[in-house]
Amino acid sequence: MTTLTSPTFAAPPRTVTVEIWSDVACPWCYIGKRRFATALAGFEHRAHVEVVWRSYQLSPGTPAGPGRPEIDALVEMKGLPRDQVEQMFAHVTDVAAGDGLRYDFARTLAFNTFDAHRLLHLAARVGGAALAEATTEALFSAHFEQGVDLGAEGALVAIAAGAGFGSHGWDDAQVADALASDAEADAVRADLRTARELGVTGVPFFVVDRRYAVSGAQPAEVLARLLDAGWREANPLVPAAGADACTDDGC
Repeated sequence: MTTLTSPTFAAPPRTVTVEIWSDVACPWCYIGKRRFATALAGFEHRAHVEVVWRSYQLSPGTPAGPGRPEIDALVEMKGLPRDQVEQMFAHVTDVAAGDGLRYDFARTLAFNTFDAHRLLHLAARVGGAALAEATTEALFSAHFEQGVDLGAEGALVAIAAGAGFGSHGWDDAQVADALASDAEADAVRADLRTARELGVTGVPFFVVDRRYAVSGAQPAEVLARLLDAGWREANPLVPAAGADACTDDGC
């Protein structure tokens, strides 16, 4: 029998980029983030995956400034009975618990997320992917688990400090000055525009190399398959040079 060599990946491996469109005020986005983290942790080639957080606003018309009870905002915005909204909250709270998250909608406050997205872009510029990840996690947890009013003055500065801006040389005053300006607003608007161009109508939305995409807080297994598909597209298997092989005509 003719010996066949094992296929190998072309070297060096090509990094794949996963863009995640999400909104800080989206409960399914936090669940999706946790599930994606599980998928990525178990992915053999995770060292060659770049994660980029993209901005999306589910309710851009929410007034800026201090937040208001989430249930009041949803009842008004969707025109649903209060008890139906409470049932929705109970369902998503149960699902989140299955992924290790402790939602507390009794304290969750609706707020305009535009400035929070500006902070996320600032984090990426100041500290790269690691700081963007830490800031994203801090914002989600503060909003859904801790009942922090992210629309209140100084709240985002405190989030930045807790996420680690200081280790990159940014103190509270610098973050406050950036947020008081129009810093990163164009980057947020660019994400929103790209989302429209890609046909994104709901979040979370995961895109690998602008080739493969899935929408929603998919199970970790589905997200793992997304990563694998993107990886194989970017790093196709090739036979080792000079190896013997069988063809349709024989060996």
